[in-house]
Amino acid sequence: MTGIHEEDAIRTVTERLKHAYSTTRAPEEVERAIAQARAAFSDRPVRDFLPVLVERRARTILDEAG
Repeated sequence: MTGIHEEDAIRTVTERLKHAYSTTRAPEEVERAIAQARAAFSDRPVRDFLPVLVERRARTILDEAG
């Protein structure tokens, strides 16, 4: 189960990446990358660093897709 803090942090990451990739990626692409990255950590019990890990993985996905 995710907490409110995690959801807020993921929203912040999503907005940050949408802004960072606004000239090269559609917002939907960023959202898909975030969802894909987040799914990779869905079974992890420790959630403290999830937003950082999701952001790093999403950036890798977006950078490799181009």
